[in-house]
Amino acid sequence: MSLFLRAAHGHNTPRAPIWIMRQAGRYLSEYRALKEKYTFWELCRTPELAAEITLQPVRRFGVDAAILFQDIMTPLPPMGLEIDFAPGPVFKAPVRSAEAVADLRVPEQDEIAPFVAEAIRLIRAESPVPLIGFGGAPLTLATYIVQGGGSKDYDEFRQFLRYAPGTAHALLEKLTELSIRYLKMQLGAGAQAVQVFDSWAGLHDARLYREFAKPYNTRIFEALAEFGAPRMYIAVEALHLYGEIKDLPCEVVSVDWRAPLSQVRPLLPGKTLQGNLDPAVLLAPEAVVRAEAERVLREGLGGPHIFNLGHGIMRQTDPGRVAQLISVVQAFDRTGVA
Repeated sequence: MSLFLRAAHGHNTPRAPIWIMRQAGRYLSEYRALKEKYTFWELCRTPELAAEITLQPVRRFGVDAAILFQDIMTPLPPMGLEIDFAPGPVFKAPVRSAEAVADLRVPEQDEIAPFVAEAIRLIRAESPVPLIGFGGAPLTLATYIVQGGGSKDYDEFRQFLRYAPGTAHALLEKLTELSIRYLKMQLGAGAQAVQVFDSWAGLHDARLYREFAKPYNTRIFEALAEFGAPRMYIAVEALHLYGEIKDLPCEVVSVDWRAPLSQVRPLLPGKTLQGNLDPAVLLAPEAVVRAEAERVLREGLGGPHIFNLGHGIMRQTDPGRVAQLISVVQAFDRTGVA
């Protein structure tokens, strides 16, 4: 079993495996060369291009896992939702009524995004490291669908949960079933782990998370148990939610940079911790990158740890800093540190 999969399954490995959120994409010149020729949706929906982009950082850096190049919006158009990117997702018609939710269909597993399954098969045929699939958590997908796009504080969605809770639950039910089918498709096609991104869960207090996120995330993870693949979860700015997140039936919790791993580990017993270098560190001089990476590695001692950033890599990051980071992490012997 690979180092990444061993750590994800809860083994305290002699060194921390490393992969980087958004490692396939915009900071790499080879990706930008493709982006000049194709639209974002063309890159996502063409299996050969999605596979090539997924493999670019694997070839360049020797990371310990690949993550599928896609977007959390990928499974939504078959529901009847029209999405553009400008550059973030923009919904032509935000969903804010019971009638609009009722009109959304839940496509069958094989019609959600067949190009994703084909990309996964192409990647598995070439990748020397495990492949991570992913999807958006229902609450985070609903955030965009109701708000209509990106926002500073997602005020429309936050009030929606309070003035239309029944409609919100109806939407989350459909998104949960969609997510289960989409992630099962990925695992069936050959993904060896999956991560559920709950990027906007931290906007909410524990009461709202307990009502509108936890039960749906739980159902997704339970539905994937039959595959035996590591199930990973990330909620950003969510330290106040770990009392709820600790109960999720997943093996790995990815932690953002706002709290040290040594503080988080007691809050998430039995979980492999993933993270949690501040992505901005990779914009700093080499000495800072080394010092901060080693600090995170020391904080990750005492249990299984997968090294990652606390969120996605920034587009202005120098790939040379990424190569340096990976060498620091891969040289750190966890067995010889007190």
